[in-house]
Amino acid sequence: MSATTASGRVFKYGRDIDTDVIIPARYLNTAVHAELAEHCMEDLDASFASTVQPGDVIVALENFGCGSSREHAPIAIKASGVSCVIAASFARIFYRNAINIGLPILECPEAALAIESGDKVSVDFSTGIIVNDTKGSSYQAQTFPPFMQRLIDAGGLIEYTKRVLARNNAKDTER
Repeated sequence: MSATTASGRVFKYGRDIDTDVIIPARYLNTAVHAELAEHCMEDLDASFASTVQPGDVIVALENFGCGSSREHAPIAIKASGVSCVIAASFARIFYRNAINIGLPILECPEAALAIESGDKVSVDFSTGIIVNDTKGSSYQAQTFPPFMQRLIDAGGLIEYTKRVLARNNAKDTER
């Protein structure tokens, strides 16, 4: 899939999934993304890290990512291979952290309620359309403004900034 689409099997969770459940505090002594991924969701779903495949999707109900403001939570999810998170709503700090690290997220209460664990879904980030390929239903999520989508497409704020600086440096060199 390209940066504007995602497709995968669903891992479904409930409401108020906090950052301590996404990545328990006992693992915050590492900045190695692969190590964080090994422990992603383990207190809620012990099989997640061993069964998640690249491209899979997390679907959850309201207030996903509540709790502390640690960036480790979206990093652990992204490093585990998850292509996007769909939720009825996100905690605001998780929402911002996800964008900052380039983890695509979509708010869509209807999809969050209807999609079940094990379903296969496809997402088009440019249109906000979520298709449950298993059930043949579709849902409309709100898309990101273009500048935010560019951040996500670049892999997050740091990668986006590196690209902008490199482009500006190349222009300065040409002068």
